[in-house]
Formats: sequence, C-alpha cells, structure tokens
Amino acid sequence: MIKLARFYWLVIFMDLDAIKQLLESHFPDSQIALAVDGSHLQVNIESAAFVGLSAVKQQQKVYAVLNEKIASGEVHAVHMNLTTP
Repeated sequence: MIKLARFYWLVIFMDLDAIKQLLESHFPDSQIALAVDGSHLQVNIESAAFVGLSAVKQQQKVYAVLNEKIASGEVHAVHMNLTTP
C-alpha cells in the first residue's frame, strides 16, 4: 500500500505469465500474445475455438476466463484482437 496524503492506494501488479498460462489452458493450440499498460491488458489470440463465433461470442469466451482477474482489480480493462487461423 502507498500512502498519499490521507488516502491509501492498493497497488496491484498484473502477472502476465500467470494470465498467459490461464488463457493457454482454456485455448490450447492457440497463438497468444499479451501486452500491458498499467492495469490495461491487450490480448491477442488466434484460435480455432473462435471459428464460427461472432465477435461478441469470442469476447465472451475470453472474458469468462479473465473474469476473476477483472473482479479482483488485477486487470482493469481488456482490449482484444481475436482471430481464427
């Protein structure tokens, strides 16, 4: 925790390796690349799991995996680039 004047801020760091492993476990045989800017996560996934799904359904699949990280505040915002092979 960092004390600034009379306020305390909880500093949460994103563990990219853990997030990548989590995504790889749900999207095996996929190409996954991550980037971070503060608490904002850029997710790039190329996966056969997205074949035939609308963009919204693809995003819902990824959000379902990341939901705990988002709820904890570790991830604040997610930007996705999701493609099929």
